Amino acid sequence: MGSKNKLKRFNENKIFQNVVEPTREEVLNNALGYKGKWGEKFFKNQNPIVLELGCGKGEYTVGLAEKYPDKNFIGIDIKGARFWRGAKTAIENEMKNVGFIRTQIELVEYIFDANEIDEIWITFPDPQIKYKRTKHRMTNHQFLQRYKNILKPNGIMHLKTDSEFMHGYTLGLLHGEGHEVLYSNHNVYHQEGSPEEVTSIQTFYEKQYLEQNKPITYIQFKIT
Repeated sequence: MGSKNKLKRFNENKIFQNVVEPTREEVLNNALGYKGKWGEKFFKNQNPIVLELGCGKGEYTVGLAEKYPDKNFIGIDIKGARFWRGAKTAIENEMKNVGFIRTQIELVEYIFDANEIDEIWITFPDPQIKYKRTKHRMTNHQFLQRYKNILKPNGIMHLKTDSEFMHGYTLGLLHGEGHEVLYSNHNVYHQEGSPEEVTSIQTFYEKQYLEQNKPITYIQFKIT
């Protein structure tokens, strides 16, 4: 993407009503005033809230929002030029149940209050395979605790990835820590019984993985 294109997208994000781009200080100091009040102040309703972490272009956020108009969806990514596409699509389609936040995922506890979130989707995260990068792995112990702190008691987690390593690492951690695995599949497109929302929505990169015959894995779980 050229620098002119990026600049155009950054400028459009600033005027999009469905995009929030706080500074780190604003997040840490709750200067936005949304924490605990996303339903009331941002969406203007009390419907369940679902997050997509590392949302990229926002395909999953928008796809789920189309499928479930009675829920609110928020995509989070540090790269605003990516989710510009999802934000623009939502505006063009007059979707009132979609929002995007440009911030770091490790700050989620500062953005959302306890029991504020119903579900969290993690779609195709960087598996951070090198040992030195484990602290950035989005399903490590520290991240799971952050998610637990904002999820409702029966909140659902979803991990969809093309990385067998990430799938195996996460399953091992979940079993080892005693969390509740509700569903697990090593190849959602080649086994019966996969949840419809897992196979009916595909990201840009996922389509490329499928063309390369890479298996797509999925885990649904609760953090106990």
